[in-house]
Amino acid sequence: MSRIFGPVRQNGYIVRDIDAAMKHWVEVMGVGPWYYIDRVQTDWFQHRGVDSAVEMSIALANSGDLQIELIQPRNDAPSMYKEFLDAGHEGLQHVAYWSKDYQALYDEALRLGYKIGHEGQIGGEQGRFAYLDTEAHPGTVIEISDISGHKGAFFDHIRDVSASWDGSNPIRPVKR
Repeated sequence: MSRIFGPVRQNGYIVRDIDAAMKHWVEVMGVGPWYYIDRVQTDWFQHRGVDSAVEMSIALANSGDLQIELIQPRNDAPSMYKEFLDAGHEGLQHVAYWSKDYQALYDEALRLGYKIGHEGQIGGEQGRFAYLDTEAHPGTVIEISDISGHKGAFFDHIRDVSASWDGSNPIRPVKR
């Protein structure tokens, strides 16, 4: 538990092949079902303060209360995801903290000296997220995410379904 951000709610993995990653998590780890969004539509996205036309696919599942997120970049637009892959990495890239008072958490992170690596919005103002740059202290990136709107209800649904998942229908495409 972070006294600044609260509990870690999500581990985010950057992968080169999201289908293979989902298959691994289902068959080897027994985690699912996966809610898969082939092409996420962002309202806006900025990398290091500059607009970026990032394209990505995302899959979400839970292991208990911890959400697992898989992200596969789909183009070469600048993002911290691309930087991670370009550095030769694949795997855990960020831990996420969720807030129903996103702006207060965002402002506090900036007040404490955190810098924004990339940020964006999905599905309206209550779909904001920011990844805090951790270059000054190498390690896992911190994401903060607004769950005060539809995203929070969707995340609750994923957690609830995962809790009683019987192994059937392991990949569940999400239409947006």
